[in-house]
Amino acid sequence: MIATELATHIVTVFQQTPLAAEQPKGIDTQGIVKFFASNIAPILLAVLGVIFIGRASRGEISKVLTSSAIAIVGLAFIAGAATLFFVGDYLINLIFN
Repeated sequence: MIATELATHIVTVFQQTPLAAEQPKGIDTQGIVKFFASNIAPILLAVLGVIFIGRASRGEISKVLTSSAIAIVGLAFIAGAATLFFVGDYLINLIFN
């Protein structure tokens, strides 16, 4: 009797325990993007501003204007990529919903 009860208890325990681990939940990409947008981007822009002010104080106005134009074009490309991301998301939702 004790052996049968022990065997049924062991079988019950094995049936209740999952054989595979839980599926991974993934990476929180929204949190990463929010962190970069709120913390890293302002620091990088401040560093660029200090570099531009330093160059302008030495009289290198043409280099400052060139670097500023490159930075503005880069920001425009980033804004365009973000816009295309939202447009693509809208089109996917429009087609598949």
